[in-house]
Amino acid sequence: MAESKALRGIAILGIMLHNYCHFLGFAVKENEYTFTATKPMQLLGRLMHADQYLFVHVLSFFGHYGVPVFLFISGFGLVCKYEQRTPQPVRALPFVGYHYLKLLRLMFLGYIAFAVVSYLHPHGYHGYTVGRVAAQLLMYINLLPDPDHIIKPGPYWFFGLMLQLYIVYRLLIYRQRSAGVVVLIAVCWLAQAVFTPANDPGGEILNRIRYNFIGGMLPFGAGVLYARYGRCLQPWAYAAVAAVSAAAVFAGSFAFQAWLWVPLFVVTGAVATVKLIPEKALAPCVWFGAISSALFVVHPVTREIIIKMSYRGQVYTGLIVYIAASILLAWLFKLAFRYIPKPKLNT
Repeated sequence: MAESKALRGIAILGIMLHNYCHFLGFAVKENEYTFTATKPMQLLGRLMHADQYLFVHVLSFFGHYGVPVFLFISGFGLVCKYEQRTPQPVRALPFVGYHYLKLLRLMFLGYIAFAVVSYLHPHGYHGYTVGRVAAQLLMYINLLPDPDHIIKPGPYWFFGLMLQLYIVYRLLIYRQRSAGVVVLIAVCWLAQAVFTPANDPGGEILNRIRYNFIGGMLPFGAGVLYARYGRCLQPWAYAAVAAVSAAAVFAGSFAFQAWLWVPLFVVTGAVATVKLIPEKALAPCVWFGAISSALFVVHPVTREIIIKMSYRGQVYTGLIVYIAASILLAWLFKLAFRYIPKPKLNT
């Protein structure tokens, strides 16, 4: 339990710091939904000529890989809960409905708060329409054209992604042979691998499919397989896995086909690192993990308000205020969640 919370804590810190840093104009931009060869080369240049903003560049480029960590934890948790601890079968429709309501309960307050802040902000997002709001609340907005510009706040694409993965899990993975998971991972990899920069110059097709479950199947499936077959290793083995994974993440960022597999090495590196760190030293990550859901919901709201400090040149002051404000607002949201009824699963 502590290790799972620590992983969540690491993941949410990466995501929220990335979503702040990559909005700064000077920061090296990430390859998340599409691949541009010049971006890792820009990062390499910043590493070779480091300045006071190196921290910002690294977080902007790599921080979004907190998402695969969350997907891995989700796949792992679903197997533990529904295959190992729940003996009776769970029907598909109640399963999907229950998880949709869990996601909606988590998203709703943050979505309203962001819309209000955007409306009051002179340069905020004012493109809400009935159709887009309905698509976000029903979590099919990931399937619509131009997801980069219609999903606001941007990080909320994760809710649609998770709903798709819940459906895929229940229909194709739940209590099925693990060979099917491997095949599903391979099919989803192939669906992305054919859209190389040469075959998809602008990255439009790859961008669309990576907003959906195809792009998240690798770490999610890895979580499923780890829950079924994972074993504890010796410390030296975890150290080797962590070192190889770190090298693979960095080196894999420079080539398109290798980049598709980087999320897997992010996950193996994160798991191995958490296994190596003493429990007491993990306490800060565990603490962040305990409020990770609320932090995910609120950090776009605080970013919208505070990032102007960094735009004016107070880069690290703004970043520190953003972290503190996000933590405070997350705790307030956790208190508010107590008054929103929790859904129940009717098996």
